[in-house]
Amino acid sequence: MTPLPTVLIIDDEVRSQEALRRTLEEDFEVFTASSAAQARALMEKESIQVVLTDQRMPEVSGVEFLKEVRQAWPDTVRIIISGYTDSEDIIAGINEAGIYQYLLKPWHPEQLLLTLKRAAELHRLQRENCQLAVELRAAEPVLRGRVEALRQRVKQAFALDNIVRVQHSPMSTVCDLVARAARYDVSILLSGDSGTGKELLARAIHYASGRAEQPFVVENCGAVPDNLLESELFGHKRGAFTGAFEDRVGLFQQAHGGTLFLDEIGETSPAFQVKLLRVLQEGEFRPLGGNRTVTVDVRVIAATNRDLEAEVKAGRFREDLYYRLATVPLRLPALRERPMDIPALARAILTKAGSALGRPVEGFAAATLDCLAAYAWPGNVRELQNEIRRMLVLSDGPVLTPELLAPHIRQAGLAVALEGATQPGLRGQVDALESRLLAETLARHNGNLSQTALELGLSRLGLRKKMQRLGLERPGRGGDA
Repeated sequence: MTPLPTVLIIDDEVRSQEALRRTLEEDFEVFTASSAAQARALMEKESIQVVLTDQRMPEVSGVEFLKEVRQAWPDTVRIIISGYTDSEDIIAGINEAGIYQYLLKPWHPEQLLLTLKRAAELHRLQRENCQLAVELRAAEPVLRGRVEALRQRVKQAFALDNIVRVQHSPMSTVCDLVARAARYDVSILLSGDSGTGKELLARAIHYASGRAEQPFVVENCGAVPDNLLESELFGHKRGAFTGAFEDRVGLFQQAHGGTLFLDEIGETSPAFQVKLLRVLQEGEFRPLGGNRTVTVDVRVIAATNRDLEAEVKAGRFREDLYYRLATVPLRLPALRERPMDIPALARAILTKAGSALGRPVEGFAAATLDCLAAYAWPGNVRELQNEIRRMLVLSDGPVLTPELLAPHIRQAGLAVALEGATQPGLRGQVDALESRLLAETLARHNGNLSQTALELGLSRLGLRKKMQRLGLERPGRGGDA
């Protein structure tokens, strides 16, 4: 059972003590004293949460005694009750004794009880807050260590060294340039097709820079109308427009000291480009509906899938803003421009996706990697990620085999190999690829020729001829003969 809160009543009139006791005793554990000396002795022995004292007493006044209580037992809630309305006593009680309430006689029982209950609740909350403060101080070093460890994990996750690249790859050249530019506090413009990893590279730039400990903030300029984009980036004051019910801190302020990544910057209107240019030139702006200028220190990394130089010539993008953004312009090559990266990239994606989906596998069949490398990937790395995740979901075995690929990707491998067959010295490579595809498909269908031919898009007779030419035998006799 929860103990009752404690209250100490101090009054030199016994009848007043008893009247107060009767009013409070059902909800409080009541202690009484007839003088300050008795009250002091009680408080040294008992844990008193609320003190209710009469102002007029023989030895010292209620205010004088509560000043002592404030010094010796600061957590105790202090209340004065008096039949006199002396303003000086009231002011002294508030300023010097820090009283919670000044009650006048005659008091109303319900009002008195409500006041005492609120005082007891205040004491409980004060004690809880003190306890929480102690716990937080004790936990602060641990929490600081955890935050730092988390920050280091994020920094490591987006490190430049984690970007997959191989020797002689165009992406390797881009990463070398990024490693040099990231250290300097200049604007960088990333261009390239959708899905090439512009945001990933922007994060790598941030975490390789001197701003790595500060915020990294992202805004997709193409996904927000101009009027809302201005509010998102610069913030607004309450009442600046319909629906602005409270002040909003813009992303430029949120990114102060860090990096702001503006994706799809080529989708912004000329009117908005003027406002953005001022912020980049002056390092200051005025929130919508505001009268005061806000100064910020932000590094801007912008990205686009458009040819901004062509947009400048066409008059759709401001030339001065382009040069302000493109202190260091970097173009990310499409995946079709770096097929040598695909096997290593696919393995890295598979490891990460397998862990995230709880579906670890050994890797890819050789024919699967051949097909992945042969496909053009119009959706770039994002499309490759989605394809590998889909294969993982559909797979049952320890290795991802070609039949798990989408049909158009699987056929791309064979089509590219057949086109290369006209070149001298490549016939053996094409035959090897065809042999792997045929053997894996036959094994999967337990030697069933009809099902194998259907999956490969061949006639049954055409399949037999290919098997004879390549020296393949049926691995089983299941189903169709």
